[in-house]
Amino acid sequence: MGTHFEGTPEETLALDGYIKLSRAYETVTTRINAHLHDYDLTISQFGVLEAIYHLGPMQPTQLAEKILKSGGNLTLVVSNLVKQGLVTRQQRANDRRCIDVHLTPTGQALVENIMPAHVAGVVETMSVLTQMEQEQLAQLCRKLGLGNLS
Repeated sequence: MGTHFEGTPEETLALDGYIKLSRAYETVTTRINAHLHDYDLTISQFGVLEAIYHLGPMQPTQLAEKILKSGGNLTLVVSNLVKQGLVTRQQRANDRRCIDVHLTPTGQALVENIMPAHVAGVVETMSVLTQMEQEQLAQLCRKLGLGNLS
């Protein structure tokens, strides 16, 4: 279903595209991340674990940028992961003002356990598109995300 807004053709086209993009995002995100419930993880928590797993320890502000969350939200996410024993906060030896978030061995093992099924879910969900369509989608999303608005 597109927009019911009665505007100019340009407005209607933009709103219709935005609605479809939003619905597709919600559907795909829900489908791909449904398995995280089995591990008592939220999408944000898994995003933190995955970022640290692939990129190494990071400061909370860097993590917030990587997973597109606010600093306040990330503080809560990290605190909950600390309570679960999946990450630790550690002061840097060379600068005690800086704190990095590290995976614990339990967190490392959990990510290693989750990743194969997660990747398989992404591949399966995206398989409704051909390889060329997936490449086009990636290009269009990048263009939209980097859009230079005046």
